Amino acid sequence: MEKKVFRVEEKEEGYRLDQFLTVRNDSFSRSYWQKNCRRGNVLIEGEVEKKTGTKLKAGQQIEVYIPPPEIMEAAPEDIPLDIVFEDGDLLVINKPKGMVVHPAVGHRQGTLVNALLAHCVDLSAIGDKIRPGIVHRLDKDTTGLLMVAKNEAAFRELSAQLKNRKVKREYRAIVHGSPQVREGMIDAPLGRDLLDRKKFAVRKDRTGRRAVTHFQVLKKKNSFALLSLHLETGRTHQIRVHMAFIGCPVVGDPLYGPRRSPYRDLGQLLHARTLGFIHPSRGEYLEFVAEPGKEFSLFFDGEED
Repeated sequence: MEKKVFRVEEKEEGYRLDQFLTVRNDSFSRSYWQKNCRRGNVLIEGEVEKKTGTKLKAGQQIEVYIPPPEIMEAAPEDIPLDIVFEDGDLLVINKPKGMVVHPAVGHRQGTLVNALLAHCVDLSAIGDKIRPGIVHRLDKDTTGLLMVAKNEAAFRELSAQLKNRKVKREYRAIVHGSPQVREGMIDAPLGRDLLDRKKFAVRKDRTGRRAVTHFQVLKKKNSFALLSLHLETGRTHQIRVHMAFIGCPVVGDPLYGPRRSPYRDLGQLLHARTLGFIHPSRGEYLEFVAEPGKEFSLFFDGEED
């Protein structure tokens, strides 16, 4: 087991044990720390403490033991793929709504990786075992284009382009309300939400990572707007958090949208429409476009003003 030791600071006095551990190590959720406490893996001043609501005092030493992660391996599954482009170096996939990109707890089967392993025989050797060939991801209910490398050289090159912000990624979203300006930029750092491990939030306490989203209002109708969004950075849930931050949450978003919304069953109306990058071996610029699905037509016909 991995061992970590923390010392409670004065500003943290009065924190619940599970709250303290989540703040100090947000790689794990609050529920994870609660379970770890109950298993006897957390000690306060050398004594096992299983009560997650114990209030802490300044100066106390908190000792935690983290069990090794469960080993998961993805297995090939014969799942149809919407392949927009494919050659010996890469694929461009149009991901459908509801498909998880790679296996995780609660989603061990039916993922894009499971489908890719059946389609590409040698993919398992690229990257890691859970995300072989995956250069970037989309949320489960975000539809649209993503690229997958088919060899190690392509994986390194495409990953470098993504890191150096040379990949063009344009999204379409339908949001509640509308931004106050027709075009603009949201520059707001993101980090874990301290109260909900499943969510991210704008963090201005120096713990967030810089996140920049450019937007353009394409059309307005009633209390909705159709936006074009360009990612300058690529943080988890970036567009969804930024849209909620400016008061225009993505329609159907179960995490950041209105709690009482008749559109929650649609899934979030966010689509990766355009993907552009330099081919890793040929050196030419490639750009692909996939239009949003029929859910978008319930609000807009797709035409711009």
